[in-house]
Amino acid sequence: MDMKRNSIPETVQSIHLITVCGTGMGALAVLLKEMGYHVTGSDQNVYPPMSTFLEEKGVRLFNGFSSDNLSHRPDLVIVGNAVTKDNPESVGTMTAGLSFCSMPQAINRFLAEGKKRLVVTGTHGKTTTASLLAWVLTSCGLDPSFLIGGILNNFQANARVGGGRHIVLEGDEYDTAFFDKGPKFLHYHPDIAILTSIEFDHADIFRDLDHIKASFRTLVRRLSADNLLIAWDDDPNIDDVIRECPANVVRYAGDGACRWQLRDITLEPPWSRFEVFKSGERFGRFQIRQPGSHNLLNAVSVVAAADELGLSPEAIAEAFETFKGVRRRQEIRGIRRGITVMDDFAHHPTAVRETIHGLRPFYPDGRLIAVFEPRTNSSMRNIFQTEYSRSFAQADLVCIRKPSLLHKIPEGERFSSERLVDDLKNQGQEAQFFSDTETIIEYLAAEARRGDLILVMSNGGFDNIHERLLEAL
Repeated sequence: MDMKRNSIPETVQSIHLITVCGTGMGALAVLLKEMGYHVTGSDQNVYPPMSTFLEEKGVRLFNGFSSDNLSHRPDLVIVGNAVTKDNPESVGTMTAGLSFCSMPQAINRFLAEGKKRLVVTGTHGKTTTASLLAWVLTSCGLDPSFLIGGILNNFQANARVGGGRHIVLEGDEYDTAFFDKGPKFLHYHPDIAILTSIEFDHADIFRDLDHIKASFRTLVRRLSADNLLIAWDDDPNIDDVIRECPANVVRYAGDGACRWQLRDITLEPPWSRFEVFKSGERFGRFQIRQPGSHNLLNAVSVVAAADELGLSPEAIAEAFETFKGVRRRQEIRGIRRGITVMDDFAHHPTAVRETIHGLRPFYPDGRLIAVFEPRTNSSMRNIFQTEYSRSFAQADLVCIRKPSLLHKIPEGERFSSERLVDDLKNQGQEAQFFSDTETIIEYLAAEARRGDLILVMSNGGFDNIHERLLEAL
């Protein structure tokens, strides 16, 4: 592709998005339409609910990829992360000499330009933290824009163009596009950045932990003395990455001597109550409905950012109490026969462990049944094979599905669900292996009993297991 055309023209009226049915690209398409642009899009699998949603918003859709979809010669083509250089529309864009850009470039130009940018980064907690921050700003009357990788239940949307001067962005470390293999977050130039954690992930694009740390190091070194970096204080990887950060750095943790501290946690389901101290003095008492120490730490980072913006502890506390969470993050999908079915996005071993640990106290009267589908490029590889066996320690029963996409991983690198189940049994835990989703549903419909929590963890649709299981129950 002619890289000279990797730019956004000064004047743009019509925009075409390749892979428009992705969560982020679909949201961007709708925002651009609301801003007055003529928007079209294409994808390989155009079906409801995303297709219906986009068409209702006035976005013209093309089913499948073809250079003919560009025959109207849009002023700009936004190329999604999943698009290859051999895609017919990539080739068509080059052949026609059309201007093109990545999704982060488009966000920078059309949504973030001229705004104060609040960017949430890290291996874990980005979506929940960014969502909570966006809601706090909204609740406090700042009317922010935002684009986040999950659906905020307060808005029933993952993106919004606000009238205020702030924008909240989820800073993803994944690569940008086939013509730009750098992380997405390098495009956003934050005024305030939150860094929640750094661990190895995305084994399909990162060689090892040092490779990931190098990406984060590039991000923080680009900050200036006028910027603020809010970083978790109990992560040696973060310590290493921010060592030469030129920005004003403040740290947060559950204890220690850092600026922001989480203290005095009490659990009174559905609430998690806690105090936040700033520089050794009590800043305020807060409560949220999201369980787990990881979510409380996420909340502390939001408190630090909100304080920087001049928001009062009382206003922040009121926003926390009205935050309804994020879809697919510890989302209760239904209750049948006294059995709760919950959906969660956890897939990295750390996320699995912290999610189970956080939920355990909130369901004391029954068993916590963990149902896990390894589906990401990292979880389907054997790099975390041993670590996963420790992640399920607090579950009473573990159901592991054979990865449905395992054929995409080289044979010698494949994760073994059978081995994980054997390891769990050797640790004295009750665990079951399943080769398909149907048998999991049949097993749980017979095995689950009143008071149990069935925690379904996957970053994919998992064959609509939640609704099918609720129906079977």
